[in-house]
Amino acid sequence: MKKVFITLLFLSVTVAAAGYYLWLDIHKIMAQENQAQLSQQNFIIKRGTGFNRLTAQLKEQGLIDNAQYFKLYAKYYQYGKKIQAGEYLINVNASPIDLLKLFSSGKVVRHNVTFIEGSNIQELRAQLLKYRSVIELKSTDMTEQQILAAIGAKESKLEGLLLAETYRVERGTSDIALLKRAYKAMHKLLDEQWQSRNKKLPYKNAYEALIMASIVEKETGASKERPVIAGVFVNRMRIGMKLQTDPTVIYGMGDRYKGNITRADLRRPSAYNTYVIKRLPPTPISTVGPEAIKAALNPVKTKYLYFVAKGDGSHYFSKSLREHNNAVRKYQLRRKKSYRSAPAN
Repeated sequence: MKKVFITLLFLSVTVAAAGYYLWLDIHKIMAQENQAQLSQQNFIIKRGTGFNRLTAQLKEQGLIDNAQYFKLYAKYYQYGKKIQAGEYLINVNASPIDLLKLFSSGKVVRHNVTFIEGSNIQELRAQLLKYRSVIELKSTDMTEQQILAAIGAKESKLEGLLLAETYRVERGTSDIALLKRAYKAMHKLLDEQWQSRNKKLPYKNAYEALIMASIVEKETGASKERPVIAGVFVNRMRIGMKLQTDPTVIYGMGDRYKGNITRADLRRPSAYNTYVIKRLPPTPISTVGPEAIKAALNPVKTKYLYFVAKGDGSHYFSKSLREHNNAVRKYQLRRKKSYRSAPAN
């Protein structure tokens, strides 16, 4: 019994010791990672910076000890003319050679700039202002037509032409260059999806598919619902039914929209009032992401003609008007919601 007790005691001590040293190792690793983060800093080489100015800048920030030796290193290893402007993440303890290799590599820091799905063009332009510390703002005082010309767009309206996506950009990138990039990304994706589309879809061209994608984008943020909602709208188009979608009405109201749609708003003629017109609106109504484009060009085959927001971010889909009316009473009228996200009775 005593021997068993000693064995158990030995095992307990061993496990405790192992746990203690494991704890020490984990904290040591964490401390090393924190120290590594503290020993790094961003360093910016502005365009037009000469090598002498760069050397002085490094010396001023304590990143090199001897400016003359640094110049000799650069001359001997022929790095002087290879230095590239940009923002670099450097180790404060890096050797002169390491610094020269990094500055000539072009491996600059890149920042994320996100265009949010469902934003209208005014909201998107406001989003750009949030990145003023990273990107160079040139479009702030430009008109919509001037921006269209600057990015090489042939369309007459900017809405929906910029792909909602996260872009990696270098510090100092102009917003015009970014907008042009988003415009080209949109056309590339739309063209690819259009080429592989179901030829029986009721769109006259790829632009109409983009319009549909923008409506789908505004109707739901749930990825799994987008193809179904696209399928509902395609069904309505095929039988000549009005789309009757609230987001187009809201877009057409512009500044008149104060958070509520009245019966008068639904009856008021407008190019974007799909309760009145028997077609798609003339342009997209929002910024569109890849999923909405794919949904518009690959809708789910369904017999649904109606849907109503359930209040939890999802929708209830119906095949008949009677079923839809019951769903409206259950999910909307009971909750006194003004936004139906589906046709009115």
